[in-house]
Amino acid sequence: MKNVLVIGSTGQIGSELTAKLRSLYPGGNIVAGYIKGAEPKGELLEGGPCAEVDVRDGSGLAAIADKYSIDTVYNLAALLSAKAEVKPLLAWDIQVNGLINILEVAREKGFAVFTPSSIGSFGPETPRVNTPQDTIQRPRSMYGVTKVATELLSDYYFNKYGVDTRSVRFPGLISHVTLPGGGTTDYAVEIFYAAVKGEDFACPIPAGVFMDMMYMPDALKAAIDIMNADPSKLVHRNSFNIASMSLDPEMLRKVISARIPAFKMHYELDPVREKIAESWPDKMDDSCAREEWGWAPAFDLDSMADDMIAALRVKLG
Repeated sequence: MKNVLVIGSTGQIGSELTAKLRSLYPGGNIVAGYIKGAEPKGELLEGGPCAEVDVRDGSGLAAIADKYSIDTVYNLAALLSAKAEVKPLLAWDIQVNGLINILEVAREKGFAVFTPSSIGSFGPETPRVNTPQDTIQRPRSMYGVTKVATELLSDYYFNKYGVDTRSVRFPGLISHVTLPGGGTTDYAVEIFYAAVKGEDFACPIPAGVFMDMMYMPDALKAAIDIMNADPSKLVHRNSFNIASMSLDPEMLRKVISARIPAFKMHYELDPVREKIAESWPDKMDDSCAREEWGWAPAFDLDSMADDMIAALRVKLG
């Protein structure tokens, strides 16, 4: 990777991924792609080239690819799970029709494409514990439906046209840098903000509902490592299970309370997010990622909580 376009660079993953790539490839063009109304600011704007990119505009995407000699695209354009239930047609347009546009341009221009999938690509019939790499995927949310479609489309363009497509199934992501926007696992970020601010937290997910979670530095490493992996060793491509820690709200409450004893949490359940969460795996089996490209997370629950709280104390003053 040298000339990379990050589509959705102002989002939770994109903002940190763009900065990480710029630190790793200072001599290249790491282009922060954004949509109108979500323009880059501060370090993201000043740290390198930026370009307005809408995945629904194939010709515009092609022009950006030519202008910056793009060799890799990170396609992070998406409506997250809860928002996608409110605007399902828009979610389909961005996540599926948008991906087809990217893949068509990639077929013409020859660049590689990373389009992340998610634990949301699974459904209630999927084995919940040690969810296999290859298993039934019958999600009941529009977000999940689009993620299954993007996995299949990405494999199709690799097998039929040779487009270098790769991806991972992200768990819920926890970060202190950029707030998430409408995901079922957002509570795992919001709970830390509340605790550091000295506020009570109203949890929208019931106790006992486990979901895979991951600290953002590990997620960024996975996204970069998979694109640098030796293609001859990849049996799978779209998408790899990756896992780090399986959590329910009570586990988070306890690990935070051990560090902030005054922290209090109560439950105000969100029926939409609760239903989605209960259909997702407790813990994915990521042995294929470990075997095929050396995946291994660096953070566990305790080290993540220590780092998250320390960083938020600085950020929030």
